[in-house]
Amino acid sequence: MKPIQTGIASYGMSGSVFHAPFLDIHPGFHIHTIVERSRDNARKRYPYVRTVRSFEQMLACPEIRLVVVNTPDVTHYSLVQQALLAHKDVVVEKPFVLHAKEGEELTALAKQQGRLLAVYQNRRWDADFLTLRQILQSGALGRVVEFQSSWQRYRNHIEADTWKEKADRRVGLTFNLGSHMIDQAVTLFGLPRAVYADIDRLRHQSEVDDYFHIQLLYPKLKVSLRAGYLMREETPRYCMHGTGGSYVKYGLDPQEERLKAGAIPCGAGWGSEEESAWGILNTEMNGLHFKGKVETLPGNYAAFYDDIYHSLRQGTPPQTDAAGVLPVIRIIEAAFQSAEEQKAIPLPH
Repeated sequence: MKPIQTGIASYGMSGSVFHAPFLDIHPGFHIHTIVERSRDNARKRYPYVRTVRSFEQMLACPEIRLVVVNTPDVTHYSLVQQALLAHKDVVVEKPFVLHAKEGEELTALAKQQGRLLAVYQNRRWDADFLTLRQILQSGALGRVVEFQSSWQRYRNHIEADTWKEKADRRVGLTFNLGSHMIDQAVTLFGLPRAVYADIDRLRHQSEVDDYFHIQLLYPKLKVSLRAGYLMREETPRYCMHGTGGSYVKYGLDPQEERLKAGAIPCGAGWGSEEESAWGILNTEMNGLHFKGKVETLPGNYAAFYDDIYHSLRQGTPPQTDAAGVLPVIRIIEAAFQSAEEQKAIPLPH
């Protein structure tokens, strides 16, 4: 079969790091067009690619089947809508949308048009998350009773000239990192009954939320998600405790930093961690006590586009189908409501 002709809506950090490198090496895709509004960086790295100055120019190309919407968050709704109406399949960066109602409209439109609509929740393929999920499924921890996910950043200043620092609660840390962390928790445990959250601005003169502590409420399970910009000292990325043991993991998946350094995301060792970064498992198995390092499974962001390719060829929903990811946006909305009203907000099921 001929490769799926693909267009990328922008070539900033998202396009150059998370999308173009994987589409470029995948035999099932061909990057047909990249939108660059003022620069020509894409053409320098991918000389075969056509570049245009507007999203509308890209949509007008009949050869393009798949469009990657990786523009600023506030544009996702309108650009995904345009792409679907132009009869394109769509991958949209996280967060999917900024209001659940928008997501409902887009998923309905995708169904009406008979088009794929998927969200780029690539951190389902983080090395540490893949390992955590396998440990959970193995039963090594018994019945899991507590899960803590923490993401530490240290940025004690306000970055100039970026939309991510402008006064709008929709572009702060909760929508940015929260969309990943909530998606991971829901992937592991399903939808919670309710949400209780503390969301704040802790940096001097910050205009956007730069701290959150979100608790997802399940029966007999405590799930805590925390992130902030004033966390200079590392704490565990994950802690999972159960009736049979615990798993604790420090550090972040290595793929992003390697991609930023210009590495090609393939070959032996891609996505693997150094032994020093492996997590600790403390459990009992078959009457024997074990405490030691567990080798981290290799991270594999390429699996996202493998899944998209399979879906487009077979007509099956992708793992990150937008309808399945939409509850993440509902949980974020509930988290903001909880922080404002200082009470737990129940979720519909």
